[in-house]
Amino acid sequence: GCWDELVLVSGTVFNQLVLWEMDGPLDEQGTVRAGRRISGHSGVIFSIDYRQESGVLASASDDRSVGLWRVGDLGRGAEGETQCLLRMYGHQSRVWRVWLLEDFVVSAGEDSACLLWTYSGEVARSFRGHRGSLRALAVSEDQQRVATGGEDSAIRLWKIGDEEPEDVTVIRLQLGEAEGVGSPKALASVDPTLVLVMTDSGGVYSCCLVSGRWKLLLEDQAYRSYGLLSATSLPSGSVLCALGNIQGCLKIFPVFRPELAVERREHRGKVHSLSWASLDGQGPDQCNLFSSGPEGEMLWWEVSWAQDRLSWVGRGRFLLPACKHRWHTCAAFAPGLPYLACGDRRGSLLLFSTDEGSEPVSELPGLHGKSGVTSVMFHGGLLHSSGRDGFCRRLRVEAGRLGLLRCQRACGWVERLLPWEPGDRDGPLLGIGFRAADFVAWGLESEQRPVLRVPCGGGHRSWCFSGSVSPAGLGLFAYIKSGGVYACRWRGRREAGTMVKEGAHGRDITSVRLLGRPEAYTSVLATASEDTSVNVLALHQASGRLSKLTHISDHLSSVRAMAVVRGPGPSALLFTAGGRAQLRCSRLLFGPEDTNSGLSCRVEQLGSHRLSEDWERRKNRHRMLKMDPETRYMSIVVVDGGMDSEGNPHSSWHFLAAACSDGAVRLFIIDESEKKILLLAESFYHQRCVLKLQTFTHQPASGSQVVFLCSAATDGRIALWNISEIIEMAKAADIHQERTRQPLELGSPCLVFVAHQCGVNGLDVRSLDDGRFLLASGGDDNAVRIWVICITPRAWLDGPLSPSPSERQEETGSGSREDRGDEDDEDSRGWSDLGVVADGWSSDGGLALRVLKGPSAESAHAAHVTGLRFLSSRMLVSASIDQRLTHWALSSRCLTLIHSRWCQVADIAELESWEGHPAGTHLFALCGDGLQVLKSWQTGNDSPAPETDSTDARSPR
Repeated sequence: GCWDELVLVSGTVFNQLVLWEMDGPLDEQGTVRAGRRISGHSGVIFSIDYRQESGVLASASDDRSVGLWRVGDLGRGAEGETQCLLRMYGHQSRVWRVWLLEDFVVSAGEDSACLLWTYSGEVARSFRGHRGSLRALAVSEDQQRVATGGEDSAIRLWKIGDEEPEDVTVIRLQLGEAEGVGSPKALASVDPTLVLVMTDSGGVYSCCLVSGRWKLLLEDQAYRSYGLLSATSLPSGSVLCALGNIQGCLKIFPVFRPELAVERREHRGKVHSLSWASLDGQGPDQCNLFSSGPEGEMLWWEVSWAQDRLSWVGRGRFLLPACKHRWHTCAAFAPGLPYLACGDRRGSLLLFSTDEGSEPVSELPGLHGKSGVTSVMFHGGLLHSSGRDGFCRRLRVEAGRLGLLRCQRACGWVERLLPWEPGDRDGPLLGIGFRAADFVAWGLESEQRPVLRVPCGGGHRSWCFSGSVSPAGLGLFAYIKSGGVYACRWRGRREAGTMVKEGAHGRDITSVRLLGRPEAYTSVLATASEDTSVNVLALHQASGRLSKLTHISDHLSSVRAMAVVRGPGPSALLFTAGGRAQLRCSRLLFGPEDTNSGLSCRVEQLGSHRLSEDWERRKNRHRMLKMDPETRYMSIVVVDGGMDSEGNPHSSWHFLAAACSDGAVRLFIIDESEKKILLLAESFYHQRCVLKLQTFTHQPASGSQVVFLCSAATDGRIALWNISEIIEMAKAADIHQERTRQPLELGSPCLVFVAHQCGVNGLDVRSLDDGRFLLASGGDDNAVRIWVICITPRAWLDGPLSPSPSERQEETGSGSREDRGDEDDEDSRGWSDLGVVADGWSSDGGLALRVLKGPSAESAHAAHVTGLRFLSSRMLVSASIDQRLTHWALSSRCLTLIHSRWCQVADIAELESWEGHPAGTHLFALCGDGLQVLKSWQTGNDSPAPETDSTDARSPR
């Protein structure tokens, strides 16, 4: 068409759709007058689409709705009548995109859902699989496929014309209206075609879902007021059902021969729980039943059904640890080992010996929280457990001990873990449970993407699941709601859409750290995010490809900071910290197993710590200490780097410092051997949010090493702490025996100086020579400043401000430049002529500290500086939320710009750098609203001239 036929449609922040003709009439100001204004939305309009064949305009809005408007043929002009056809509500949050097809309307929203609507306003399909908001939407030309892109950086492809719906249909089972039937109170199922129902009249009924027939199996008034129901399927194909009541009676019967039921009173009071477990080596007509009675007694029964005869014999008696809710919730035998694992109502995991003793040989108390353990199973040689705390845990049973390997968080209430394919002992696992108002099933390795979603109203007292969600499987989910029995069946499920591009995180990335370089051209990175997860990635330098090795999702809130201890061998210790004052430690082991990336990563959890739990454990009953529930860890750093570990009995210890939002600097001990994290000391000196930490170690001419800590806060001040005495005190004391001990006082810093006008978000330290360290700071005032920290023995205090390198060599007996492994003397002489900003004493009084003001760049960036890294004592790199990565030449006189590169990551939160391959190559990882890795290299002299053109061979590319 031509210009005079063009019509422009826009959605505004004023909740209106406005239509203009490009060649329309002008108003008094000479601008084109709007031909039509359409109102109806109550929020900002984010997306619009128009289909000329039908004359329909669609709009997506902040008010969670999609609107359809009949506007006619806009090719004839913008003016005319408008008719509101539909306002469609189905999204749980804002709707970002809308697209009109011939038969459907497609919308994508902030609730991670892509909905397919009919023109009558019904949701025909719901595509879910992304983590985080959906931001992009596209439809193929044949209108058979939909592509979605989200904040998790994943791209998925969905087929519109699939005959099999993604959602399932729920039906109500009519139990019957005859008098005395009663209301259902318990369900059980071992077959997708059969549901067992126990009513409050003491009756047990079976319902065949194929024929729809109900059958009364048995009725017993003793099970009327209180009754438990549990069923299992024997390898021979028979189905056994067990009942328990308040008098301590157990009744077991075959479902298809209920008249052969056998009942005995085995407990002195109420039966609290029943569960079945299979044992390797038993016959096809045998199974094992566990029942819990009063005073923590758990009995093991071997049940046999053969030749129309039912019998059971006692095989063991176990005592659960004393607690308020003292009964088991699940049990499983360890294959090939004489152990029984069970979970109890207080959330503990217990390991019993099946050969001797009734007390647990190993115990992890309260592992799954006060809501209890929901399932345990042995799979792939490991023990897996789940709980209503929303976590799945992986453990190792070794030498009669339970060892926690990994913890994985699921969004919701986890009820059971099952093999994806029934009977598969080594394949992937399936998790089932409740998320919001839905029953969901998801693969544990698919990062919580559901393969089944049943709207049921949320968690219920009694429900049952049987069958499979595999593509060829048949499955059943039944539940009790409002006095009725509801069921849904399905045949085969599939993963959510086709993965075109694998996702990373669902929200902003807050931290990135190098874990190691297992191969010359391969680096392993960890990224942390506000979506509470950590990804471990392999970076292949030659191809520039990133591949995900594993996904860690065990934090309760956002992960804001990470620290790493590399080695020994192809391994690393990863410390993660963030919201709700939560700190976790994991060991990562790398190996050449995965064929896609060339690497694999195994995660072993070593410890976890939360301030709220720690203060409760210290018997803070009178609330002498007040904790801010919103306390967050802003930065963490390992402070024992470089300390001598030879002959140290605490070689498995690591000291970790944390900068906290409540104004505290805290020091922790992480004990690898005991798998514990203990709060050692703290100080509230800053009285404001502490943003960044760095550490360095000084080796005096005589004596042991001295560890210093630098902390920076929102007021722009930087404090230097000597924490060596605290570390030595911890080594001398028996910390593990003092569980109620209050944290030590970290004391006051050695010196404090004002570095910036406001918050300091960038901090890095590098050794210059013996006793002198370079400190770089970047602030919210857009400045980058260099400081020199001079550490002088007390004997030199009356001499020069800082001894010359020759004097230092004479006093300390240190060797040549090669022995020190630092820059030559000419580079360090100029740093002695700087002005003193602050001075102070170390805590033992043996060392004098002075801070000298070095060069600075007052307007280094156009926004806050969020990352700094020394590449050498003569080169510095900075990053800012202005999306710039800048290289600086550093000398004692000036800070000279070498090169500045624009980056694709918005709101840069952190910068990580490391040496690449070959020598002279540096890699930079920037995170924020995404992740980008850049490479620079240098040729010629390592020290660039003060003024270097960006095309110079010595400048980074």
